[in-house]
Amino acid sequence: MTLLVFGQSGQVARELARIAPRAAFLSREQADLRDPMACHDAILAHAPDAVINAAAWTAVDRAEAEEDLATIINAEAPAAMARACAAQSIPFVQISTDYVFDGAGDQPFTPEHPTAPLGAYGRSKLKGEAHVRAAGGTYAILRTSWVFSAHGTNFVKTMLRLGAERTRLTVVADQIGGPTSAQAIAMACLRIATDLRARPELSGVYHFSGAPATSWADFARTIMAEAALSCQIEDIPSAAYPTPAPRPLNSRLDCARLERFGLAQPDWRTDLKTVISELKGTA
Repeated sequence: MTLLVFGQSGQVARELARIAPRAAFLSREQADLRDPMACHDAILAHAPDAVINAAAWTAVDRAEAEEDLATIINAEAPAAMARACAAQSIPFVQISTDYVFDGAGDQPFTPEHPTAPLGAYGRSKLKGEAHVRAAGGTYAILRTSWVFSAHGTNFVKTMLRLGAERTRLTVVADQIGGPTSAQAIAMACLRIATDLRARPELSGVYHFSGAPATSWADFARTIMAEAALSCQIEDIPSAAYPTPAPRPLNSRLDCARLERFGLAQPDWRTDLKTVISELKGTA
């Protein structure tokens, strides 16, 4: 399968490069998501068998002040990609987010649950989902959450840095979700893209997040323990750590539908061990 991936330096793109080294990866210079037609034309030029969009605006707080630009990158660019894929009858995999939900309640959100994003980032990603569906091609929208890896900027790397510098950290404990390794997301995207070529009827919205559900504070404690850091974690409510963009309190995702692709929720604790080992240079 000839695979085209939008994104090169992001967490999921870098993991895709490991497991699919023969894929073509488009950097910002080769296909700038601020120019949706450039993305459309790149697909027509490469004529791949499948496309994965692993590029996005992920600066949640900045999106509050730059929603128009976030919407171009997270909605208009995927729309152009999806239309190009539909025109060539090839599957398109779009990565989305738990931020399309309002975080109410304490039950996992199903793919059919009504969406109600709390901020600009979630709105931009939700608009992208709508455009992908409207393109009329073969597609999968993969909503995920709390992404971490040995690359880029993420919660695990931040906790490891701060945990080595401090003896105590305060971390929010009332936001619950599923940490998800970029490696697991990359593997899921590749499986979905491959299967959609043979079974386009599987097109739809899917959820993929790590298990078991946990809080940011308990996630931080596990990181400290796995890295043998003595830094203590103190629970605080979200209200004590205000941010420009509100965060959903409940980010639990019901991932049962992924059984259609033979995929199950990954155990984030196992993936965390791998990431920390990689960061220590022992993987």
